[in-house]
Amino acid sequence: MLPPVLIEPLTTEHITITISDLPKRLQGATVVQLSDFHFDGRSLSANILEAAIAQCNEINPDLVVLTGDFITDQAKDIDRLSPYLKDLKSRNGIYAILGNHDNRYPNMQTVVRAGLQSVGIQTLWNEIAYPFGADFPVVGLADYYSRAFQPESVLGRLDEHIPRLVLSHNPDSFVILQQSRADLVLSGHTHGGQVAIPGRGALPGILQAWGSGVPTWARRWIPFLKQDCDLVFRNWQWASGLHQVGPNQLYVNRGLASYFPGRLFCPPEVTVIRLVRQVAECQDAGAMGSIFHGKERSLAE
Repeated sequence: MLPPVLIEPLTTEHITITISDLPKRLQGATVVQLSDFHFDGRSLSANILEAAIAQCNEINPDLVVLTGDFITDQAKDIDRLSPYLKDLKSRNGIYAILGNHDNRYPNMQTVVRAGLQSVGIQTLWNEIAYPFGADFPVVGLADYYSRAFQPESVLGRLDEHIPRLVLSHNPDSFVILQQSRADLVLSGHTHGGQVAIPGRGALPGILQAWGSGVPTWARRWIPFLKQDCDLVFRNWQWASGLHQVGPNQLYVNRGLASYFPGRLFCPPEVTVIRLVRQVAECQDAGAMGSIFHGKERSLAE
């Protein structure tokens, strides 16, 4: 038996993001992001999953995107998750990308994709979809750790004058994506670090900065702080929330699942994104070029 983990209430984050050249008809379009399910019987309760789906449906979004890690170690777990995901509603479809866990062992990708497709969810693996039309494509990239991760070959298919939404599971990919136009990148993977220090950021990032100062015995108890930490995630400054480098913006969802020891000041998350055109009145909307609004809404487990 594994020890119990600390679970915080699900929260919904509402953000408004400006996109240069966004088609006028998409002004105010709503995208809901869910990420990191790890539906393995331990890491995510059915209560939190059902609450996240209910909140998504209540919003009645224009698009739903799922940014990877549907399973943990067993491909067959997608068959337990997909009946829940079948209840998701969206005006323009539901699109998914795969995370490192979904592509961990041979044949996993095939099984997970089939499970998602069985409930009407389209998986993008270095593919481009057009749920909003040809003038605002959705790009789904292969997982960052996969040999297939070659974003320039995918984004290069698009005219550089066309804005786009990019789905990439691991935020470390944002370093490479600076070489291309990627107006808004949606990622997960980090779980927000699961433990955050108010005013300081994700605890794994803080401890990682201390390097060898973290005792060996303590590393196994801290998510993403094993000796192979850099193989899991490097850019802890992007552990959660909205970030911008040059013209490209990145939003990192904290995910739904929780590994041991659980979450503290880092609740699981549903992200509601409102897209707006970058016009004169929006250009002064903060250093990030985006506007945060509203309050977090908590849903009890």
